[in-house]
Amino acid sequence: MPHILMDHSAVDPREELFERLGDISDIELFHNNVVVAIYKRPEKTKSGIILTSSHLEEDVYQGKCGLVVKMGPSAFQSDGNWSMPDIKVGDWVFFRASDGWNMSIRGNDKKEAVQCRRLKDTSIEGRITHPDMIW
Repeated sequence: MPHILMDHSAVDPREELFERLGDISDIELFHNNVVVAIYKRPEKTKSGIILTSSHLEEDVYQGKCGLVVKMGPSAFQSDGNWSMPDIKVGDWVFFRASDGWNMSIRGNDKKEAVQCRRLKDTSIEGRITHPDMIW
């Protein structure tokens, strides 16, 4: 069950991020690097509460949830010592807010770049079914 139910009636957050990113085939990742697009909550909750813009902006810096949008060739590949999770592009994942490098990828939405983070696959702590589950 999500922590705070957000109003996603306008668009699915996964579809919106992929549409805004557009073609990212020109980004080449090496080794076990993973790029996740940071989940930014909509401004309104299901119950109608409007969140302030400063509250929403914190998702970029303190966000702990993202959509896997690109993976390096050895991301989530087992080295024989332990099994790796079957993470794939399109999965919602969570991680520590302080991990990784911030990236801005300008995609199809020329007004605003998509805020992303480059992480090592070992920095990803888990997978969830919906981004509102992480607070």
